[in-house]
Amino acid sequence: MIRKMGFRWHLRQLMAQRDMFQTADLVPKLAERGVHLSREQVFRLVTQPPQRLSMDTLAALCDILGCGVQDLIEVVIVDEQVRKTGTGGGADPAAPAPMARRTTIRRPGQT
Repeated sequence: MIRKMGFRWHLRQLMAQRDMFQTADLVPKLAERGVHLSREQVFRLVTQPPQRLSMDTLAALCDILGCGVQDLIEVVIVDEQVRKTGTGGGADPAAPAPMARRTTIRRPGQT
């Protein structure tokens, strides 16, 4: 079994605690710190946990929100077993195989 790590992204909560309810509010504040992101990129950053994040963006967010990295990102252990080899698309290995069904192809004009 592999120990899988995950994280919780608290940007939205930290913004709300500082009365920042519009994702667009971050765009100029990030630009002041040399981080130029579009409104769409900032929206995704606020609404979805990022898989990749530049250190410049992380530092700017911490400065804007007056918080530390640990306030923004909470590392957690995922409580699910992760196998080293898959079972083929995540299917339940205990589930019965689907029944094979013979198909007849009918062309137009055939009965």
